[in-house]
Amino acid sequence: MVLKPKAVFLDMDGTILNHHNEVSIHTKEIIDDLRSEGIFVFIATGRSASELHEMLPEGFKVDGIITANGMAGYIGEEVVFEHSLPMDLVETLIEKARKSKVYYELFPYGESRMVLQQDKEYVLAEIREPKPETVEINEWSSRQKAIKEEISWTEEITGTQFSKFYFFARTKEEINSWKMELEQLQKELEFTMTPSSPHNAEVMVANVSKASGIKQMLERYDLVGCETLAIGDSDNDLKMFQFVSHSVAMKNAADHIKEVVDDITEFTCDEDGVYHYLKSNVLAIKI
Repeated sequence: MVLKPKAVFLDMDGTILNHHNEVSIHTKEIIDDLRSEGIFVFIATGRSASELHEMLPEGFKVDGIITANGMAGYIGEEVVFEHSLPMDLVETLIEKARKSKVYYELFPYGESRMVLQQDKEYVLAEIREPKPETVEINEWSSRQKAIKEEISWTEEITGTQFSKFYFFARTKEEINSWKMELEQLQKELEFTMTPSSPHNAEVMVANVSKASGIKQMLERYDLVGCETLAIGDSDNDLKMFQFVSHSVAMKNAADHIKEVVDDITEFTCDEDGVYHYLKSNVLAIKI
């Protein structure tokens, strides 16, 4: 199969990131090659902008980055768009998370993610060793790093501009119970909720997704209507898959993700699956 996309959108975790949260030099080089052929390449991730830089190899360049599941978009230092969670939603979710003892991280724009000091004890308890067997090592190591280096333990929530909530639980039963609670809350307050792993859930502004972020980025580049390709592996990629011309799931994606896409990579994220797919199916043809 030979594809001729004008724009390519790449997820991070489980896609261009391996399970040690690293991007290989081969992936960087194939992105460079695509861009040199006139193909626009974008990152579309659930992660916040502040998380990306240390994960990307030196010299890594793309045409734009869509972060926090479509909540923000950037071209270098230019802010293309930023959506913010309503403060009544922020306050309600923290109160409910505390009542249910659900691990949370609140992501402000341009500052360290926040957890209230009064919630520290139960938040720390959720990431105690040993690692639960069903939690992927990349998600577990990200939580460990967040606790040690990235979370600001505050007495009160300060600021008004927040990109997303990230919620985590040690067991699937706990996170599924929390998702049900969030679904009930959606009957009262408008917001989008999506998981990016079986152990988490993320909350964004209503009607925001990677697909809405892609739409805004394409408009910024005057690429509306062009052929588009997206590669991902998780539930937060589903709307992105529905939006683009050609959708590709990673070999390491869950079966229910593979069932809705146009193609599946031959290799996993730990085997440079994105590199091999783009080299064989996109770069093989000149545009």
